[in-house]
Amino acid sequence: MRVGAFVLAAQFPGQGQGEALHRAVRTTEVAEESGLDSVWLAEHHFVPYGTCPSAVTLAGLLLGRTRRIRVGTAVSVLPNIHPVALGEQAALLHLLSGGRFSLGVGRGGPWVDLEVFGSGLRAYERDFPESLDLLLRWLREPRVSADGECYRFREVPVVPRPDELIGGAGGPEVVVACTSAKSVRLAAERALPMLLGMHCGDEEKADMVALWRTHAIAAGHPPEAADAAAHVSAGVAQIADSRTEATETLVKAMPGWLRLGLGAHVTVDGRPRSMRDPVAYTELLCGLHPVGPPRLAADRLAATAERTGITRFALLVEGSGDLAATEENVRRMGAEVLSRLR
Repeated sequence: MRVGAFVLAAQFPGQGQGEALHRAVRTTEVAEESGLDSVWLAEHHFVPYGTCPSAVTLAGLLLGRTRRIRVGTAVSVLPNIHPVALGEQAALLHLLSGGRFSLGVGRGGPWVDLEVFGSGLRAYERDFPESLDLLLRWLREPRVSADGECYRFREVPVVPRPDELIGGAGGPEVVVACTSAKSVRLAAERALPMLLGMHCGDEEKADMVALWRTHAIAAGHPPEAADAAAHVSAGVAQIADSRTEATETLVKAMPGWLRLGLGAHVTVDGRPRSMRDPVAYTELLCGLHPVGPPRLAADRLAATAERTGITRFALLVEGSGDLAATEENVRRMGAEVLSRLR
């Protein structure tokens, strides 16, 4: 089982953006010190829900500050960037980190980002498969051209070649954020592992894994390869001496952040949107994920792995909104939860 931290660089009420980013960096440093396997970096634009606008840029900084831990994006929003530009950055990080970089990509949402970056609503609604396939070709082939609806260019060499990792083979891992049956099929047909959201329970995640396997085999991938897919389950982790104490910590801090952060999203086309009740959502997350004493947290992770077949986790550890409390939470995850799992 591989347990990592999910880092949003969340800006809680009363905090500055630099404070949120500093907490993200310290979370990664402490995660490596504490024996966690990975950190997964979120990317958002124009909202305090997350203050990191470029997950690959932050990943580059953190790969340079660490020596062992895997750093991934969760996710780089593909409609906001040219696939070749993202592929070049991913190849660079993969090579220079010795293969410690994972590229998570997703479709994002119908947000004003699409207007600001000039990609338009079509990039979100229709063009993700073409963008993903071009990205994958860039990470797997020595020369690439394009003749699609969105991207057309003459053949050019891939520089740097991600498969030229010294002592290793192949390019960086690519993971796809999946929130619907359509995205599950898209990932499965390409044999790409899924990143599943923290709002989903074990039963829903197990259903998505089963659907992924069905589509992967139907697309011609061997059953044994489908069974070995390294999907990632996102969640929340808060370790305390009691479940009540851990829950109170999150219910006290997270709703204010969720109210401001989620409420700040603006749709590009004015479509109406609904927002979860922040308190109810926090309580839901506390019920689904490892929130409580170390033994409960370890048991919950083990149960999720058994029910879903997923053995990789990206856990939000900054739910208290406090730097010192986040560092303590990560250290307790390493010392008191991972030891029980291993």
